[in-house]
Amino acid sequence: MDETQHGAPSRRQIMGGVTAGAAAMAAAAPAFAQGGAQGSSQAGSSATATATPGPLVQPRDPRGVYPKPPFIRQPQDWPGLAGQMNPRPDHGETSYRGSGRLAGRKALVTGGDSGIGRAAAIAFAREGADVAIGYLPQEQPDAEEVLDLIRKEGRKAVALPGDIRDEAFCRQMVDNAVRELGGLDILVNNAGRQHTLPSLDELTTEFFDWTFKTNVYAPFWITKAALPHLKPGASIIITASVQAYEPSAALFDYAQTKACNVVFAKSLAKQLAPKGIRVNAVAPGPYWTALQPSGGQTQENLEQFGGDTPMGRPGQPVEIAPIYVLLASQESSFTTGQVLGASGGSGNP
Repeated sequence: MDETQHGAPSRRQIMGGVTAGAAAMAAAAPAFAQGGAQGSSQAGSSATATATPGPLVQPRDPRGVYPKPPFIRQPQDWPGLAGQMNPRPDHGETSYRGSGRLAGRKALVTGGDSGIGRAAAIAFAREGADVAIGYLPQEQPDAEEVLDLIRKEGRKAVALPGDIRDEAFCRQMVDNAVRELGGLDILVNNAGRQHTLPSLDELTTEFFDWTFKTNVYAPFWITKAALPHLKPGASIIITASVQAYEPSAALFDYAQTKACNVVFAKSLAKQLAPKGIRVNAVAPGPYWTALQPSGGQTQENLEQFGGDTPMGRPGQPVEIAPIYVLLASQESSFTTGQVLGASGGSGNP
């Protein structure tokens, strides 16, 4: 990227941002009250175990900073809303603190209304980027919260509702993002479809196609549309999964698409490195997002979700947001074709 177009910071500012950024990655999450999901509250309530973040350098025991299972059953229709989860996920609404690491950058995040995409969008804005988010129209309530948080940081927020299974919409979404943001230099292909089915007999061609269109075709269409607008210094990030390495029996189609996402990053990185554009993937483990109660897990599995990790709990979206910031920032300028994992001590890479 041509830094003269975005107000290049001084050396002192850069070094200060790196130091603060390292601290933020070390401790981006607040101390959480335990047992926030336990008790007799009804599914769909907005109960949250919140706390004021302590100093970023304060060490915390990672096993106990967020709620652990058992969680209550809380079925939602697809695609689900974070605002109806109990406890509500922490996307960094109050806990993520930026340090200007993405000042002047322009980002498009698909699935930016909730979950990991929402956490990345909030973090990008706190780091100084203008952000466009793609999401399904049914997710408008969650999206409004994110857009408001971006604007409160003094950054431009762009809403791009639509279905990425439609190739024409994917092209339109990118064009609108570029026009509204005045350019594009960070692309996060994060939106995903996951639906657990215990038997191959239950997996219809319609469902199989739905998963692949969302998780594999859409990133291809979106990235292809974005490439003419990306200049040297740009970063492309795709959300893969530990399912690419340790597939679950009940996520037969989803796991295949996540393996595709890993190869997407590794292959495209080789194509685009000569153009100065980096491509990487993130492979999350179990994270407490709206994907899970809306079909990503059975309600029985949801009760103990994340309990089988060495940490004994699922991750919160804010805990993985710093990885997206790192991959988007100039600090990782020699990192491309990589897959960074965050799974609470289990899974690969």
